Amino acid sequence: MRTPLKPSAALCGALLLAAALTGCGGASRADADAKEITVYSADGLRGERGDGFYDRVFKDYEKKTGVKINLVESGSGAAVQRLAREKANTKADIVVTLPPFIQQADGKGLLETYRPKGSEQVAAADKDPGGRWTAVVNNYFCFIYNKQQLKEPPRTWQDLTDARFKNKLQYSTPGVAGDGTAVVVQALHDFGGQGPAMAFLKKLQANNVGPSSSTGQLAPKTDKGELLVANGDVQMNYANMKSMPNQGIFFPAAKPGAKPSTFALPYAAGLVKNAPHATQAKKFLDHLLSPEVQRQVSEAGGGFTARTDIRPTDHNATELARIMQGVEVFHPDWNDIDKNLSAYLDAWKEATGS
Repeated sequence: MRTPLKPSAALCGALLLAAALTGCGGASRADADAKEITVYSADGLRGERGDGFYDRVFKDYEKKTGVKINLVESGSGAAVQRLAREKANTKADIVVTLPPFIQQADGKGLLETYRPKGSEQVAAADKDPGGRWTAVVNNYFCFIYNKQQLKEPPRTWQDLTDARFKNKLQYSTPGVAGDGTAVVVQALHDFGGQGPAMAFLKKLQANNVGPSSSTGQLAPKTDKGELLVANGDVQMNYANMKSMPNQGIFFPAAKPGAKPSTFALPYAAGLVKNAPHATQAKKFLDHLLSPEVQRQVSEAGGGFTARTDIRPTDHNATELARIMQGVEVFHPDWNDIDKNLSAYLDAWKEATGS
């Protein structure tokens, strides 16, 4: 049972509530002294063998500060859905998710304004102008293929409809997984609009194994040859090549002779509104964008630094640059995609019968 407030405590609570703060006196101090925070994140930044970007950064941070990071992984859409369900009793302090789901989280009022130290070095396209989210690891959409069973990757989207890929191709579910939603975004771009994009995805469905809530589940299947082709993202798939060497990264062109293209799909972090450990969460967001951590993004995580002033020269950075060579990068209108996402997803469901 809740103990009745004394008048002075009640006054303090009312004043702080009016100021949109979460504690009074001791509660605020407890937040500052908290020894743990919880991060809801899209999968891909934790290593399969405990040697990924999150593994290293979390371990180093706990050793440095004594603050433990509790990680809850899921698909991007699932992370935002969980935040929304828990809005009245917030559990997470930070959310890390891919576009357009970070915009969706903002639109649902799930994010608090906070500009981490170092965010001034992040490109304008990779952060919210209102300060509610900032990219912490840059990344790009891609497909993967099994290098043992295929001598070369499919060159175009049309190649993916070949009968040899029947029940050997799978992409994660749009609206649930960030990379799955990216399939729709890429198709809208490459085919020139919703109508032709959905017509193609309807045709592709003949080869599609079926839904998958997480893109990370598809890489092991592709490596083993259970799948020949799957969707993914450059950071995640490059990072897990150590344990899954049979997968190769490729970017299908819209049509024969066309240049392959992709778009930035950054891991974007935001402070959760009414986060139970907001003070410590802000400190950790500062840490994620620090030069020290950003120099580890390629080396430990196989990704691209979010800061424009960092120029890594490690082996992974060189290989990532090679992978991206000759691939055209376009910039989606994320505001349009966020606004019309439900319509795009409904069209995809109708086209594929999902």
